[in-house]
Formats: sequence, C-alpha cells, structure tokens
Amino acid sequence: MSEFISILTHARRLQAAVKDLSVAELEQVAEKLDAVIENKREQEAEKIRELEKKQALKDAILRQMQEAGLDIDDLAGADKPAGGKKTGQKRPIKYRYTDETGTEHTWTGIGRTPKVFAKLKEQGKLDSFAV
Repeated sequence: MSEFISILTHARRLQAAVKDLSVAELEQVAEKLDAVIENKREQEAEKIRELEKKQALKDAILRQMQEAGLDIDDLAGADKPAGGKKTGQKRPIKYRYTDETGTEHTWTGIGRTPKVFAKLKEQGKLDSFAV
C-alpha cells in the first residue's frame, strides 16, 4: 500500500501511472477521490466535535468539584483499601515426607502429584504421611 501512496502523492509518478487513462476515466477517478476526501473531512470534523464535547464535560466536572471543595487527589485515593494489596492465603500442607537423605517434601494434595508422593501412592503408603 505504501507504493500506492508514493505514486499518489508524487505528481510525476502519478502522471506516469495514469498516462493510459482517458479524460473520462480520469474524471471518474477524480470524483471518487473527491468523495473520499469529503468523507475524511467529515470524520475529522466528527472527531473534533467529540473532543470538544469531552473537554466541555471535563470543564463542567472540574467546576463542580471546585464548588464542592474537592481536589483530584481526593478522588484518587477514594477506592483504595488502607492495607494495600491483599494476597491469597497459602493452602495447608496435607502430606509431609522426609526421605533417606533427610530432605523434607511437602504437598497440599492439590495439583500435580510430586514424584516422591506418586511413588508412595503406588506403594499404598501415602495415607501414612498425611499431616
């Protein structure tokens, strides 16, 4: 698409590209291009109207806040809890096993079974290590 824009915006390249078109065909292209330009103007005007509307709303809200004696900082901390971010609680350990090397292995019983506990389960000894 950048090649098209390059041709369209460069007078000599555009003239070379349309040299085989008749005047009638060029007039049709010009009408279509005028329609595209008009559509773009309408879109830009609508965007400007929306921005002006937003700015008017912002100004009105700011006036209301000033009349009420409020500041932006008063609103910024309104919904924040005093303690900060809460973290989830850890699940309690359901199984505890100490292997021959003295390494302690724990498992909550939720999620993928660790290899150590999978072996114990195969041997039928898992329940003896429940906490």
